[in-house]
Amino acid sequence: MFSQILHILLPVLPSLGRGFVVTLELTVSAIAAGLVWGTALALFRIGPVKPLSWFAQGYVTLFRSVPLVMVLLWFFLVVPQLLKSLLHLSPAVDIRRVSAFVAFSLYEAAYYSEIIRAGILGVPRGQQSASLALGLTPLQTMRHVVLPQAFRAMVPVFVTQAIVMFQDTSLVYVIGLGDFFSMAESIGERDGTLILMLMLAGATYFVICSAASMLVKFLQRKAI
Repeated sequence: MFSQILHILLPVLPSLGRGFVVTLELTVSAIAAGLVWGTALALFRIGPVKPLSWFAQGYVTLFRSVPLVMVLLWFFLVVPQLLKSLLHLSPAVDIRRVSAFVAFSLYEAAYYSEIIRAGILGVPRGQQSASLALGLTPLQTMRHVVLPQAFRAMVPVFVTQAIVMFQDTSLVYVIGLGDFFSMAESIGERDGTLILMLMLAGATYFVICSAASMLVKFLQRKAI
């Protein structure tokens, strides 16, 4: 039985590997971009400039109220030409991958914004007052005192959100992008091994997400 499974899996491993690379690329790049934009949104939200605060609040409310699959379809079906012109993409670029990256980044930024905002508000105000009293500007205080503490406190939550992001990448099947799950499904349908491929995909997600969950628990114990 095991030899039969290996006989089925070995020829398709390169294709599955390519799909897994797409999944990892989407996950890592969207998390990085989401953290940067989410940090900016969090600072807008708690900042003194009311229009920026209103913009950030509206942005977070919008993206947290809409299903991710709908955001993916928006950027793939509605604004591909806009993305091409804004990002100056060549015709050879796969617009599906770009659409998925932009959609995931903007969507994740809304969640990271709230996580970071909670972390910033969790830093004692006395530390900010002490930093200002020592001669630091408000920007320096935020950059060197508040944000480092907020990020350290929020690391377990960041990892948890990254797990969710890794799982959500499977939704790119709606735009025909060949991620790990989509590749496993298409190979299974082509070769008549759909159940085996889905079980393999499920086991892969389970192992990776379980390991990441153990990391979250370890980080939480370290933070106590």
